[in-house]
Amino acid sequence: MHWYEILIIVLAVCFVASVVVWRIVRKKQGKGGCDCGCGNCGGCPHCTQVQKK
Repeated sequence: MHWYEILIIVLAVCFVASVVVWRIVRKKQGKGGCDCGCGNCGGCPHCTQVQKK
């Protein structure tokens, strides 16, 4: 393997890891995936769970 192939692999792994960490942080902050902010949209599972409570 050449040095640039290793660099591409390392950058791809860093990108995937950063996306996973970003999603975990957003989930812990209580933000859903839709970012609607209304809590009444019913378009995502997060909002429908809030409405049921």
